Amino acid sequence: MNNLINKVAENLTKNNMEAFVVDKKDEIIPLLKSLMPKGASVGVGGSATLDELGVIPFLREGDYSFFDRYAEGLSRPEAVEIMRQALLSDVFITSSNAVTEKGELYNVDGNGNRVAALCFGPKTVIVIVGANKIVKDLKAAEERVKTIAAPKNCRRLEIESPCYKLGECASMGFKDREMCDGCRTDERICSTYVLSGYQRVRDRIKVIICKENLGY
Repeated sequence: MNNLINKVAENLTKNNMEAFVVDKKDEIIPLLKSLMPKGASVGVGGSATLDELGVIPFLREGDYSFFDRYAEGLSRPEAVEIMRQALLSDVFITSSNAVTEKGELYNVDGNGNRVAALCFGPKTVIVIVGANKIVKDLKAAEERVKTIAAPKNCRRLEIESPCYKLGECASMGFKDREMCDGCRTDERICSTYVLSGYQRVRDRIKVIICKENLGY
């Protein structure tokens, strides 16, 4: 696993993404502090990984201007407006659904704000992933989302989509399944698909790989 993680980190670097490797999840918050200047505006993407690490309380208590989409009492339109504002933040923190051995980030989003931030907007994007997110290739990344990430996130968010009920994407039963195939319900969380390869802006995206498992 160490050799695989080092290989992925090397390939992320070749793709102009700055890579960091940590042994344990306890090292991540201190690393975040070193990567974010005091006073920076910070947004986040929805993520079980960030919840597990305590990133939201850390940002609320830190010396940052936090676009807090989870603040108590927000209506849905108010939360969406905060997500829009976060697309122009100094730093955006999120996870990734999968990281390929070639150093690519594969992400599938429902609202679209998380993948939008990856593509353009925030000055810096910090992506935190556990070793469990590393996959061989794009096909394995697609399957990981359809059989692990999407069903578990639907359960976490109490979204009663077909994958919540089936335990996997409804498209897994399709004979000639394609990447964007899935249910046609308003509850669908897999709407926008983004693959991040070689980046034109060096080190704008920073990827922290933890040797422990994190999130879905």
